[in-house]
Amino acid sequence: MTIKDAPEEWRITATRTPFRGNKTSVRTDDVVMPDGTVVSRDYQVHPGSVAILALDDQDRVLVLRQYRHPVRQKLWEIPAGLLDVPGENPLHAAQRELYEEAHVKAEDWRVLTDLYTTAGGSDEAVRIFLARDLSEAEGERFEVSDEEADMELARVALGELTRGVFAGELHNNCLVVGVLALGAVLAGDGVEALRPADAPWPARPFES
Repeated sequence: MTIKDAPEEWRITATRTPFRGNKTSVRTDDVVMPDGTVVSRDYQVHPGSVAILALDDQDRVLVLRQYRHPVRQKLWEIPAGLLDVPGENPLHAAQRELYEEAHVKAEDWRVLTDLYTTAGGSDEAVRIFLARDLSEAEGERFEVSDEEADMELARVALGELTRGVFAGELHNNCLVVGVLALGAVLAGDGVEALRPADAPWPARPFES
């Protein structure tokens, strides 16, 4: 038996969109169950995201602290952003987000992991990249606004972030997954075994 997620789509008899927001919407599908009954399923329709675990030459991770209104907390996170353009190359989006949020560029990019954030209630797919060989970006800093205007930046040792995850002190999903995934990679086959930055991503197909 191969432990691998597989595509499948159950029959939909009707669909509607009761809410449309600026970046996402809510869709309601009437889905036929295996026993023939039809039930409604509400879920967020999301363009997808990228996140970047940027690791410097001292094994510190670039993190930022940002207010998140739905949970009423300031969370430590790794740089991340939406795939604003349909079919956008996720690597290009990740490079843009790292520049805009941290004014940093990286020479070495690899896919760390892919995930669905909340598959029971959203179709959001996230690709987390590992970025290394960091340096300060050239030119002026990107002008931020709204919650990002209050953002704090730091570089924190990977071990300290791992401790914070298990202590229940850090909760951002991309930070948690990225930190633990990198720890497993370093304890296992190493960074060279990771997928290349342009690896296919069936959840969000893109042009090279």
